[in-house]
Amino acid sequence: MAISMPSVRLPELPSWLFESQTAKNQVTFDRGFIVIALAMYLIGLIMVASSSMPIGEKLFNNPFHFVIRHAIYIVMSLFIAAIALRVEMHHWQKSSWVLLLLAMFLLVAVLIIGRTVNGSTRWIMVGPINIQAAEPAKLFFFCYLSAYLVRRRDEVMDNFKGFFKPLLVLFLLAVLLLLEPDLGTVIVMGATALGLLFLAGAKLWQFFAIVAVVLSAFVMLVIFEPYRLRRVTSFLDPWQDEFGSGYQLTQSLMAYSRGEFFGQGLGNSVQKLDYLPEAHTDFVMAVVGEEFGFIGIVFLLGLCLTLVIKALLLGKRALEKEKYFEGFFAYAIGIWMSFQAAVNVGASAGIFPTKGLTMPLISYGGSSMIVMTLAIVVLIRIDHELRLQSIQATAKGGRK
Repeated sequence: MAISMPSVRLPELPSWLFESQTAKNQVTFDRGFIVIALAMYLIGLIMVASSSMPIGEKLFNNPFHFVIRHAIYIVMSLFIAAIALRVEMHHWQKSSWVLLLLAMFLLVAVLIIGRTVNGSTRWIMVGPINIQAAEPAKLFFFCYLSAYLVRRRDEVMDNFKGFFKPLLVLFLLAVLLLLEPDLGTVIVMGATALGLLFLAGAKLWQFFAIVAVVLSAFVMLVIFEPYRLRRVTSFLDPWQDEFGSGYQLTQSLMAYSRGEFFGQGLGNSVQKLDYLPEAHTDFVMAVVGEEFGFIGIVFLLGLCLTLVIKALLLGKRALEKEKYFEGFFAYAIGIWMSFQAAVNVGASAGIFPTKGLTMPLISYGGSSMIVMTLAIVVLIRIDHELRLQSIQATAKGGRK
């Protein structure tokens, strides 16, 4: 005989408890970004220590001068990162035009009150800290461009006017940068902007027309400025004037050649002993090549490539989930990092003319360190919000 049991209705659990348990069982951020960034911080600190001691002893009678400052910059970067991680991406999008105005203000201010070093006025002195205005300008412009593409994506895809508008903004920034002068930053911003517009769906004929105009303008800039022409000619044949315009590149090439496959060992670089100028900044990769050889260069470029690929895949994932601002911003950061790293290594290896660009998270420089850290924070935040969106969708599905 069947025995019927009285039906008992269990009390419905509160939604906040269900979501909390779901979140605990899933990772809400990509630890890979943090691991790669910390590894590059550590490698950068070691290489700055190795490459800057001779020049620190010579200029400041303290071999640890640049090492201590670089460590302080890392701590400042991590402190700023802890704050910036709490900023939601929609705040970045809403504030994009404010950030663009701030970038323009900094670029104008540096021309008025900036500090001149080696013929270039690129730094604003704020107490003991030098702010390189071009560094935040890059990140803020890419933020503005990503927000613009969300608002005007159809216009960018359908007519030349929508494609040309952000390039006018880039032109204004380029004029201010060339007055410093800083051609390297202009090239990085221009290449990243064109790459992002291409990914956003700009027509090929528009893309190639602008590329032709940009290349023509670059050729004109090189021809009409003697120092730029000297840089290009010394890059093509540095041994023609190895103790003049080609001196820095020849010393860098000798550093790479001494490193061979496995390198001379940490601290055993000869070129950093007052032979290679800017060994701890723009040419730090030459010292890496001399001390750790081909293996060290490949390992470091592998870290950078992994970071770039993760950024691009994150942008693709964001676009698939219709997070267009986040997707375009992640794409921009990935293109920017890859291009800047390629130009830095290429310049020190004689592939490109010297452009004065830092190696992301490796070279000495507070502004570059902080801004690159902010860029990685943006990637972590984008990934975090995408994961939370998936968790919430799963939680809603589970309650149905």
